[in-house]
Amino acid sequence: MRALSEGNALPMRVATPERAFLEMLDELPAQESFHNVDMIAEGLRTLSPRRLKTLLAHCSSVKVKRLFFWFVDRHHHSWLKSVDKAEFDLGSGKRMLVKGGRLDPTYLITVRDDLNVPV
Repeated sequence: MRALSEGNALPMRVATPERAFLEMLDELPAQESFHNVDMIAEGLRTLSPRRLKTLLAHCSSVKVKRLFFWFVDRHHHSWLKSVDKAEFDLGSGKRMLVKGGRLDPTYLITVRDDLNVPV
């Protein structure tokens, strides 16, 4: 989080893009749609691997970590080679995120059937 202020205005705390993305993943699928997150994930070309490693190391949500790697694997971001998923606890067992979705064999999460194809 960073604090922003303008003139005499009170400072406002704003999440870094890396944290904002992880927070968005936490909202799936109840308050956020897979298609919206997918479109945002596609544009995340300039995230900081150092910040991501720190955030993922402190993240306690297996769902968020698995979704993070699923989306960034899907979009082949160049910074991904600097974030080794083996360093993070992705839990065990299957997680059903979407009824009627398709199980991703790598991350053992169900995702929307129409998104379970490589881009």
